[in-house]
Formats: sequence, C-alpha cells, structure tokens
Amino acid sequence: AVVPGSYRNRQVDKGRKTLTSTTTTRTMALSVRGLPKLSSTKASKASTRVVTRASMWYGPDRAKWLGPYSDNACPSYLKGEYPGDYGWDSAGLSADPETFAAYREAELIHARWAMLGALGCVGPELTGDGMAPNPWFKQGALIFSEGGLDYLGNPSLVHAQSIIAILACQVVLMGLAEAYRVNGGPAGEGLDKLHPGESFDPLGLADDPDTFAELKVKEIKNGRLAMFSMFGFYVQAIVTGKGPVQNWQEHIADPWAVNGFTEIFATKFTPN
Repeated sequence: AVVPGSYRNRQVDKGRKTLTSTTTTRTMALSVRGLPKLSSTKASKASTRVVTRASMWYGPDRAKWLGPYSDNACPSYLKGEYPGDYGWDSAGLSADPETFAAYREAELIHARWAMLGALGCVGPELTGDGMAPNPWFKQGALIFSEGGLDYLGNPSLVHAQSIIAILACQVVLMGLAEAYRVNGGPAGEGLDKLHPGESFDPLGLADDPDTFAELKVKEIKNGRLAMFSMFGFYVQAIVTGKGPVQNWQEHIADPWAVNGFTEIFATKFTPN
C-alpha cells in the first residue's frame, strides 16, 4: 500500500532540489558573464529582475537564431556566455577558443566603426559644406578645393586644407587610442580591452552589472545592423550615384518606381 505521507514528503524533497538546482544554475550563469552571484536569501527576490532583463540574452535559455526550433541547431561550444550569441555558427568559426576571441574583438571594433560611419554617411547630406547637401562619397574631396573643407559648414570649427595634416592627426590620435585600449594605458595591464568599466568608463556605464550586460547586447545588435547599412550605402553609391538620404527621399516619393528592384541593374555612377 502507498502511504500518502511518504508520497508528499518525496514531492517536497523533489521541489526543494529543483529550487536549489535553479538557483545554482542562475548563479553559475551570472558568474560566467561577470555578473554578481545570487545568494540563497536574495535569489527569489532578484530572479524576476535578472530573467526579464539580462538573462534573456545569456545562458542556455537565451534567444536563439531559429527561435523555438533551435534545440539541436546550436553547437555545444556556444553556451551564451557572450553578448550577441544566438547559437549560430554553421561554418564552425567559433570552435577554437582563441580564434573565437579574435573574431569577437574584430566584430565589435568593426561594429563600432560602422555605427560611426553610418552617421557620417548621413551627416553630409543633412549639413554638407556651408550647410548645403552633399553625398558622403564626394564630401572628402572638398578638402582639395580652393577654400578647403569646413566641418559642419563652420570655418571657425575645423577648417581643413591639408590632407597630409588630417592624415597625420588621425594616425597619431587613433594610434594612441588603440594603444590605450589594447595595453590598458596608465590604468594597467590585464584589463577588459573591449568594453568600458575598467580602464575607461567616464559615463559609469558599467556601474550596474545587470544594465551593463544588457548594454553589451544592444551595442553588438546595433553594430551588426550598422555594418549591413554601410554595405548598403556602398552599393547605393555605386548603382545610383546618390547618397542614402536622397535615395530614401526618392523612394518615399514614388515607392513603386524607385526601389531596389528597379535600380539594381542601373549604372549611373561615373566618378568625376
């Protein structure tokens, strides 16, 4: 005969083990990402906040590239430890840890440059030289004109007349910034080379670990979108000979006559 009391005791023990396992799993996941560990007394209070914000992008229960059909589609070495990991690596580029680290660094740096570049490609059409619209691929050539190039149309802000001087300033300033990022600068060595919080964090973005983990995801997602945008800007410039703002305006004015299908075989760009 089955004793009801014994059955209830087994169910209670099973529930305790499940709760302990869940808390341990959350603590390990947070530890891997550099987030603070949850104590047993605070786990129940903090679990809701962590799951709804940071943990939805990290760990085994994160969002994956095939959504609900991703059970057997993610390689075992992609465990959700890093921001932007959706478990997609059909080419096996992340199988080697050292190669994976190099690719992550390259992707993040390119993503940041792409975000700056996307803004820089739109800006000249909105301001231009003397506040006159000008496509981004013709803006740099203004430095060779007789009056030089006025940044934001203001000669008292930056009045560029020498490409050699501009190149020298870029090499020195960018070289110093990159050396500081890689080596830690005066702040020391062995610091995080990719994200703020140690050697460089003037805005205090890393003060709250939960918010910081979420910001990393937002950065890489926006950066990946910016890299695709930059590729689109290049193709638009070659095919139409116009900037992204003018292309957008013409498409909005007549979407059926001006779109990617009608312009794809055009060859309107002839360098002057």
